[in-house]
Amino acid sequence: MEQVTVLAPLENARLDPDRLDALYSQLGPNAAEDVLCRAMEELAVRLAHIDRLFRQGDWKEMRKNTRALLAIAEQIGMMGLARVGSCVVGCIDDGDRVALAATLFRLTRLGEQSLTAVWDLQDLSI
Repeated sequence: MEQVTVLAPLENARLDPDRLDALYSQLGPNAAEDVLCRAMEELAVRLAHIDRLFRQGDWKEMRKNTRALLAIAEQIGMMGLARVGSCVVGCIDDGDRVALAATLFRLTRLGEQSLTAVWDLQDLSI
């Protein structure tokens, strides 16, 4: 009998504190917090929408939404999420559906962890 190994990938979400500090310095605490909250909400919506587009096979819209997601992630210092988003776009461009499925799962997992990390950071008063 063959043995199956179940992988439990663990990747820590990393936030760029310099990017967040710059955002707070440029906008002030209230406006920066508003931008951050709206960006996090938009990221959550886009992550769900990208997954739906994948299941529908709408590669053009999926690519467009993923590029928007990575731009938002860069704006608020989620550089790891932006990097994985870029990999998803690369998989779409290459037409590699197997790699796309794996990379999309990574994007979703890291997106959820990144959103949680920002909320935890806000609880500590950035």
